[in-house]
Amino acid sequence: MTAPIERFDQLDLQAPILAALAEIGYETPSPIQAACIPHLLAGHDILGEAQTGTGKTAAFALPALDRVDISKRNPQVLVLAPTRELAIQVSEAFQRYASKMPGFHVLPIYGGQSMVVQLRQLQRGAHVVVGTPGRVMDHIERKSLNLDGLSTLVLDEADEMLRMGFIDDVEWILQHLPAERQTALFSATMPDAIRRVAHRYLRDPKEVKIKAATATVSTIRQRFLQIAGAHKLDALTRILEVEDDFDAAIVFVRTKTATVELAEKLEARGYAAACLNGDMTQQLRERVIEQLKNKTLDIVVATDVAARGIDVPRVSHVINFDIPYDTEAYVHRIGRTGRAGRAGNAILFVAPRETHLLRQIERATRQPIELLKLPSREAVADKRVAAFRQQVAEVLESEDLSFFVDVIAGMEAQHDTEIHEIAAALAFLAQKDRPLQMPETGRPDIAQLASGKPEARAPRDAREAREPRENRGEILERRRDYAEGRLARYRIDVGREHMASPKDIVGAIANEAGIESRFIGQINLFEDYSTVELPSDLSNDTIQILRRARVRQQPLNLRLASPEEAARERGRPGPGGRGAPPKKPFRKEGGFDRPGGDFKSRKPKP
Repeated sequence: MTAPIERFDQLDLQAPILAALAEIGYETPSPIQAACIPHLLAGHDILGEAQTGTGKTAAFALPALDRVDISKRNPQVLVLAPTRELAIQVSEAFQRYASKMPGFHVLPIYGGQSMVVQLRQLQRGAHVVVGTPGRVMDHIERKSLNLDGLSTLVLDEADEMLRMGFIDDVEWILQHLPAERQTALFSATMPDAIRRVAHRYLRDPKEVKIKAATATVSTIRQRFLQIAGAHKLDALTRILEVEDDFDAAIVFVRTKTATVELAEKLEARGYAAACLNGDMTQQLRERVIEQLKNKTLDIVVATDVAARGIDVPRVSHVINFDIPYDTEAYVHRIGRTGRAGRAGNAILFVAPRETHLLRQIERATRQPIELLKLPSREAVADKRVAAFRQQVAEVLESEDLSFFVDVIAGMEAQHDTEIHEIAAALAFLAQKDRPLQMPETGRPDIAQLASGKPEARAPRDAREAREPRENRGEILERRRDYAEGRLARYRIDVGREHMASPKDIVGAIANEAGIESRFIGQINLFEDYSTVELPSDLSNDTIQILRRARVRQQPLNLRLASPEEAARERGRPGPGGRGAPPKKPFRKEGGFDRPGGDFKSRKPKP
């Protein structure tokens, strides 16, 4: 029986990869990483069943990087992902893991991104390509993606590609790849269609099945705050001040360096804080934990691995200062609070571009995470004043103040000053290092930024008047042309009976045909078909791509809407047609589908 793998340095990975992992703060492989990496390094194919958020990206990325020859600029690794968001996420992970490999280049390719830009980047060369099936097919057909030197293929979230109707495209791509390659297929579930693909294209694969540890303690209140990285420290200190049941906290960050930096910044702001990371000796680590237990410390800033095994009942809060990349890490983190049946608090900081990680955590834990409203400057000031009053009241009740009464009486007589003015001066001195009122900065309050509310603007006549642009007429005319004459209505053979949504349709069109979302107009869903506004000058190639694209496993079979269908959209019967459009047609705006309005109300992006 082989010994369990407890550290990444037990794996036969190249030194630059291990150095990058150490810098990121990874020390112990997750179960799927420990199970898959040795098989992939040995050259075996892998059939992995694992939920999103179990750490599977590193499970296939690390051994793939280990095999990359940096001197060759042609693609050696191809990762197929169902959505552009996942393609970008996987590309960023490759870049992090290869940060110590000079000259390494990874390229994400997906619909909605300029084809010209992708062609230029492919000509420059890339070691790893991560793409959606439709766009990868386009490049293979154009011969702009040369995969003759491919050594590793990864199918990520295969069941999601099946659900979105991409499985035929995936098989087409597999048939156009070199036969001699290593293949890794990962899927959250293993339906028959996925197993058929695996048995047809994988060679004697090693099967790995990982059950995600998604159980979270019911006594832990989970909240998240959406805030940009530059404001995280201010947000953290506000939360620590206003939380009524705060006793002690573990603040999680991703890297060892960040533990030291954040602990120092908290100390500078008057908090009893210390860091905890893998570079510290066991003696120092035990000392920090003991200080946390005996209330010498209130805050410990730690990495995932360094905090494992901490069992300190007084830890009332776990703050995820850096969101974890996998859900297992999140579950382990928040398990440091709410111990022995006590109530606990878990707060997650989410940057705007990290919302997909928040959704992954919610899906995997099957628990919604509530939005935290960051306290305003006024709320923090009120809390500080209340605490100050409480301190004064306690001193009045418990201390012999006769000496100080005489001192104040002397000051009152000497300076002919009211006693309340002397008290105000003493209060000022007492709170000078930590003012009861938060200073005004002239910038929007971070509580406003965190809530997503726009900064209040002055009335128009109070703002500086702008000179009209010289080409303003030309700009307006171009916008008018775009809004009034550039879109045509097309019919697609997918509708409500197929359980399709506007988001599904937009995703398929953007990913498969490369049509930017701003060029996708009004979408109307009917029972057995839908209509969508797209540019009127679509090329034949694009139309052919969209005819075979699938939504909910149903071919779109895109074609121009008939006069009857177009008339139905306008709410009046055409020749031989009848019916009316839905009362609330969907408008795709800003990446969301919402009722009301139409595409023409949108301004084109510059």
